[in-house]
Amino acid sequence: SVAVITGGASGIGEAIAKDLAKAGVKVVLGDMDADGLARVAGEIEAAGGECATSVCNVTSDEDTAKLMDTAVEKFGQINICIPSAGVIKDGLMLSPDKETGKIKRVMSTDQFKFVIDVNLVGSFITIREAAQRMVDNGWDGVLIPISSVNKVGAPGQLNYASTKASVALWPKILVGEFQMKKIKNIRVVSIAPGYVGTPMVKGMNQKALE
Repeated sequence: SVAVITGGASGIGEAIAKDLAKAGVKVVLGDMDADGLARVAGEIEAAGGECATSVCNVTSDEDTAKLMDTAVEKFGQINICIPSAGVIKDGLMLSPDKETGKIKRVMSTDQFKFVIDVNLVGSFITIREAAQRMVDNGWDGVLIPISSVNKVGAPGQLNYASTKASVALWPKILVGEFQMKKIKNIRVVSIAPGYVGTPMVKGMNQKALE
């Protein structure tokens, strides 16, 4: 089997890649962190696994298509797709001044859009590009969107929780679409991890985390 994993240079993506490689799956990793990709690929290969990489911004159609094409060129197919690339830009929508009660800071539109673009749009592009190739070539596949326990919503994460609530709906929608169109070779299973000691979580406001 061949797995394509975004966010593969650190955190959950790295851990999944190493576990799958240990089980004999050929892994193809995408990430914007070229040094991190090289490190993870080196560690996988040193442990006897097979790995290819492609520097990839998941919000780019071209980069993500290139990642999938790398998998097909190197290993001949795609069977597992895990869009694990994710970001946070935490903040309250409105932050009033303690003295005056007037709003002194807001979550900016850019702050909101950045997280939506990577976590939601990026996951969509990743899954679409993988699934299209699975269908066109008749490869048995599974798509594994990564949601979060925060799909239930946490203050300070209006942007992040919105993406994770959305992604949690995808298996239901996509399986419905595949059944409607007689696509029988692809399964969709979403995973919603809790707080994991990734660089992203370690970099969070630790009081908020507690």
